[in-house]
Amino acid sequence: MKSNNPVFARSEQFSGAGSNAYGNQTYAGGAQPQQGYGQAPQSGYGQTDPSQWGTGTAGPEVDGGRMTVDSVVQKTAVTLFVVVLAAAATWFWTGDSITESGTSNPDTINKLYLALMVGSFGAFALSLVNSFKRVISPALVIAFAALEGVFLGAFSKFLPLVAGVSYDIVVQAVIGTFAAFAGTLATYKFFNIQVGNKFRTFVVAAMFGMVALGLLEMVLGFFGNQIGFFGFGGMGLLFAVGGLVLGVFMLILDFDFVEKGVAAGLPESESWRAAFALTVSLVWIYTNLLRILAIFSQD
Repeated sequence: MKSNNPVFARSEQFSGAGSNAYGNQTYAGGAQPQQGYGQAPQSGYGQTDPSQWGTGTAGPEVDGGRMTVDSVVQKTAVTLFVVVLAAAATWFWTGDSITESGTSNPDTINKLYLALMVGSFGAFALSLVNSFKRVISPALVIAFAALEGVFLGAFSKFLPLVAGVSYDIVVQAVIGTFAAFAGTLATYKFFNIQVGNKFRTFVVAAMFGMVALGLLEMVLGFFGNQIGFFGFGGMGLLFAVGGLVLGVFMLILDFDFVEKGVAAGLPESESWRAAFALTVSLVWIYTNLLRILAIFSQD
């Protein structure tokens, strides 16, 4: 069972039955044994390879059990709590965006820019590390959630200020994000959606494509030449709507991973990988939905 999603493809146990690229046996359905304690796996030349030696795992008692829906929910709740906590701290740290005279507070603007830069680049760097890390690290997932929260807190305050709209759209975007999550989950289960390789490839390619376009827009912005992907015009609206739809597709990939991962008997530690992926998808949906609301809320 091979996933094209870069987040899930790094999971050795999710790559399918038999041996992975390192020659170690992986989980196929929860009943397949793994390399025992102290065993030295054979290399491709029939000799022992010390670089592949390890303690191995003998079952749930050693590796902490198997991933379940409950464990994924618990880990996702932790990451989202960290995101919300960091976002709230950033919101209050930046202070009032409008002075008593009705003008923008320059001190707040500077703090917002700082939080946006630190949060966005820090979260982006850790997202790459978590996506391509073969063994998921709970500490790095939590660190990613904290930096993502810093970005979201600044972004949620900065966007309505720039667009000249009410901060009510922040609450609407939060409600809309969880509504999109619930609706996508209900659709996935009710229609028994089966995720194929072509769909996975399309979603991952589209995700990296949008990230590349966003980075291009930022680079062009430094030179005063912007395409308008992050603007409030027609191009910005199309980009945000496309991002919202892509976020829903990303959720479908997340649900597929959780469902098949539980069935395959993945280790409980892989719940953190699922929590990380779900957090990325929810943040992706929220930011694009907030942009859409800001565009439609303008006079």
